[in-house]
Amino acid sequence: MEALRKIKVYPKIGLIILAFIAFISLGMPDGLLGVAWPSIRTSFSIPLDAIGMLLTASVAGYLTSSFLSGPLISRWGVGSVLAASCAMTGLGLIGYTLVPVWWMMVVLGILAGLGAGAIDAGLNTYVAAHFGEGLMQWLHASYGIGVTLGPIIMTIALTTLNSWQVGYRVVGGFQVAVAACFVLTLAMWNQNDTSVADDKPKRLTDYKTPMGETLLQPRVWLSVLLFFLYVGAEVSLGTWTYSLLTESRGVDPAIAGLFAGSYWATFTLGRMAAGLYAKRVGVNLLVRGSLIGALLGAVLLVWNPSEWTNLLAVALIGFAIAPIFPAMMSGTSERVDAHFAANTIGLQMAAAGLGSAIIPSFLGILARQISLEVIPIGMVVAFGSLFGLYLLADTSKLKA
Repeated sequence: MEALRKIKVYPKIGLIILAFIAFISLGMPDGLLGVAWPSIRTSFSIPLDAIGMLLTASVAGYLTSSFLSGPLISRWGVGSVLAASCAMTGLGLIGYTLVPVWWMMVVLGILAGLGAGAIDAGLNTYVAAHFGEGLMQWLHASYGIGVTLGPIIMTIALTTLNSWQVGYRVVGGFQVAVAACFVLTLAMWNQNDTSVADDKPKRLTDYKTPMGETLLQPRVWLSVLLFFLYVGAEVSLGTWTYSLLTESRGVDPAIAGLFAGSYWATFTLGRMAAGLYAKRVGVNLLVRGSLIGALLGAVLLVWNPSEWTNLLAVALIGFAIAPIFPAMMSGTSERVDAHFAANTIGLQMAAAGLGSAIIPSFLGILARQISLEVIPIGMVVAFGSLFGLYLLADTSKLKA
């Protein structure tokens, strides 16, 4: 019996490693866009705020596949869905480099978003069902590795080959390779789909609370707003840091790429560290402390006393905000009650997707009309608002 258990462990380890690699590939495109954007808009002769079109298209695809991920996994299995999703994302990214006009790239953004949404939802669902919270922290840390590698890959492509297309082709090819790995391991994923024990404690997904009842809860909307603002701020800084430094503050492109990469590098380190101390600190203290640190970093970015202060500010914000998303997600049932948690988590994911498109796009419009210096000011407003809303959510939880 003991030997049989050991045999079963090895396929699980392989699937965990593949899941981490897939999340690394999920993060890479998010790190590419901010560094590539000045070159992309030059190639297509489009304005600064046109990035909103691409973000909106990709988020539309992301939201669609996220909502449909449950039925798709039930019908075809998580392995098949992940294989198809990685292939779609990879082909979409490679397609970016082949189209002659901007609107075609925007259309391909829908395809890339469809793949990314299914990968995100599918892997989160699988890890939550089979491995628990500890591994979930490391899964999100692997996303940070991918989003750190993205700016590095694109910076190398721009500085050595003067081509943003090469950066997207490298990452797109990596996505296709991961899709092939999922195809080769389909039997292992399907076997684990049916291995969940029946004697486990009741899960959040076991509650069958109607969505209409959930939508009537003010606490739910407050929790959803937290995710809308947080992810919008996270993506905004990652998207606009490179443009802010190169086009507004005159930083050398190679150094600016290093600064942009430092945001995601410290973000990844913050997630790894949080996996070690989160339980001892507690969700509320962790989120509050993180938001204070992010707010201090944003103020430092606005102040901008020297070029290298930008590096400190960006790195500080990246490290500070890293634990916020997983911590707020794990604290959902405490904020809204277990009966509404499953529905709320889905709404939070949707709000996160919308925030990642709307807030960076809005800041892009302001930057075009006023100056790129509105970006750090926007970060101060966003993190300050998040801190106040989180305190309000805590208060409403106590009243309930």
